[in-house]
Amino acid sequence: MVQLFKFNFLYYTMIILYNILQLFLLPLLFLPLAVVILLVPEYRFRTMRRLGFGLQSGTKKRTKQKTIWIHALSVGEITSALPLLSGLRKKMPETELIFSTTSKTGAELAEKLLHDKVDRIIPFPFDILPVIKKFLSVLKPDLFILVETNFQPNFISTLKQQNIPILLVNGRISEKSFRSYKRFSFFFKPLLTSFQTLSMQTEKDKDKLISLDIDHRQIQTLGNLNYDTPLYSASGRHQSVSFSLPMYQHLLVAGSTHQGEERILLQSYRQLKKKYPLLYLIIAPQIISRGQELQSLAATMDLTANRHSRINAGGKDLFILDSIGELNSAYSHADIAFIGGSLVKKGGHNPVEPASYTIPVLYGPHMENFSEISDALLRSGGAIMVRDQNELTAALQNILKDDQHRQKMGDAARACASSRQGVVERHIKVIKEIL
Repeated sequence: MVQLFKFNFLYYTMIILYNILQLFLLPLLFLPLAVVILLVPEYRFRTMRRLGFGLQSGTKKRTKQKTIWIHALSVGEITSALPLLSGLRKKMPETELIFSTTSKTGAELAEKLLHDKVDRIIPFPFDILPVIKKFLSVLKPDLFILVETNFQPNFISTLKQQNIPILLVNGRISEKSFRSYKRFSFFFKPLLTSFQTLSMQTEKDKDKLISLDIDHRQIQTLGNLNYDTPLYSASGRHQSVSFSLPMYQHLLVAGSTHQGEERILLQSYRQLKKKYPLLYLIIAPQIISRGQELQSLAATMDLTANRHSRINAGGKDLFILDSIGELNSAYSHADIAFIGGSLVKKGGHNPVEPASYTIPVLYGPHMENFSEISDALLRSGGAIMVRDQNELTAALQNILKDDQHRQKMGDAARACASSRQGVVERHIKVIKEIL
């Protein structure tokens, strides 16, 4: 009891100090921020919306029984949320679904992928008390769902004060985050205990929360929502895309790549092109503004590349997919996939999408963000982990030279992804119990 009082006292002291700091900093930052906002229309529009301007005008007469507000920070979290949103729309059509995201690229992807799955797409409010209270008074959510992470102290504490249930889905705790949670437990523990249910991806994630003295009854291991990425049938292959490619025999798609690993990919690809001249490469950078940078990098290796943002057709040697929301369609044409963010220490990206298209999956040693999925694919024989350029080149060559081996790996990848489905159903059961 004494320890609980101590935690709560420290937490609310932090909240008070946090808001006092806002009061001091906002006036100091107001002028420079105002100049940027006034000069850049894009910032002006998003900033005003994140402050709650125009929120009322978008509100329709409420006809649905319940309202669920789902928030995903950016692109990766939106992709994770997609299966759940599809399931909610199908299984709970009487429920109003409001979706928010924070980043500009996240908003663009949400508009593209979720326009038919949610009732409203809004920007997430700034973590300022009057702004939060305005959003909540207008939207009146019966449940708030947070995808993965993005703890906003004022927002979470206000939800708790207003008795609005909070559900964390697809929860995971990296080793780095776990160290921070332990070090600043006086701050994070009250935040975590504010959630009615913490749905974690793995038992390891659950054990980490329990070690932070979170009540085990508050935690459920429901699995990774990415497993319920739709598994496409053969008719789902070769989906429509907004770009054209030259004739090729085999297509390698490197998705969500990061700085530092594209050079390795391009060097490996250039080496393989000598033996497999009809091999073609699509690189989709995680940060789409890096398209010009990658085009220049390819040129230093005598590789001709075109960019989607400039020319919607493939270059002689490779195509840079610097656009939002088209990676999945690109995977549907691929013969082999490489998962970006894994040869460098970025934690990797979702390998289930390419696996669902029955193609081999390759990735580097840094798949911490998707460790359960990547390990399962590796054990199934549907994936190969490579550590450097030499291993990447060797793995690609072994796959390219043997059609039966490539098909066997693809079948194993799809079977692995398929066997772990059902995560959305478990989440919807919990959501219905809360509502």
